[in-house]
Amino acid sequence: MKRAEPGLEEEEINESRLEELKRRFRRGALMVVLVIMAVAMLFPFFWMLWVALKEEGHAFTFDFSWAKPLFSNFASVWKNPDYPFGKFFLNSLVVATAGGAVTALMCSMGAYVFAKKDFAGKEPLFWTLLATMMVPGMVYLVPQFALVSTFRWVNTYQGMFVPHLASVWGLFLLRQYMETLPDSVIEQAKIDGAGDWRIFFTFVVPLSMPAIATVFLITFLFHWNNFLWQLVVNTPDSPLLTLPVGLALFRGQYTTEWTKLMAASAFSIVPIAIIFGFAQRFFIQGMTVGALKE
Repeated sequence: MKRAEPGLEEEEINESRLEELKRRFRRGALMVVLVIMAVAMLFPFFWMLWVALKEEGHAFTFDFSWAKPLFSNFASVWKNPDYPFGKFFLNSLVVATAGGAVTALMCSMGAYVFAKKDFAGKEPLFWTLLATMMVPGMVYLVPQFALVSTFRWVNTYQGMFVPHLASVWGLFLLRQYMETLPDSVIEQAKIDGAGDWRIFFTFVVPLSMPAIATVFLITFLFHWNNFLWQLVVNTPDSPLLTLPVGLALFRGQYTTEWTKLMAASAFSIVPIAIIFGFAQRFFIQGMTVGALKE
């Protein structure tokens, strides 16, 4: 056997070292970019907590002193008689939970039909529904309010979430996910005598839980942060005002209690953080599996 020349071996070693250095540099540059992006995304939350723990009148002073944090700002938000924050919080929780649950159920039933059933005009109907996603939501605002007024749903819970139950995006995501489910499971259930409802709730729903949880989370977040529709469908003296509208009440005509506003905003992100913390695995799986389906 011929032995490699010493100069050739040294050249190969240098090339491998150079590739390793390039790989480490790219990895380090990527980490720096990710850290910068993380800091940029987390800075508003840090600013919110920082202002919430300061004295009124010093909200925008640039002294990063945490020697005397005022946790009383959080307590005063709940105890303020002029702003029933607890009622705002409960209303948002009811509307977001009901809207997310019903939307996930309706979208899952429609997706099952489009994914596993054959009927005339299925594809044209599905693409027609997808085409409605290109229509801006503001176009529906006046007709939706007219319908809500006709049904006398102003200042009611159902008026705040029922008009938004038809989620074409949720239908699309669940349909893409359910098409990945094996048809053999459904066929075996039919052979055993199971009907459509039993197949749906016994087999399809458990297997599609990641995508269903994703639709619930996104819809919950939409209703939780929805400001315009909740403002339109409720009168200013309504007892059913939600958090986004309630937070706007902290802005007075001549002055704004920024410390109280930031303390209330900190409370408003707690449910979202808790839900995403527990359902993060389902959310990631639901978004990726359905998206990779061709």
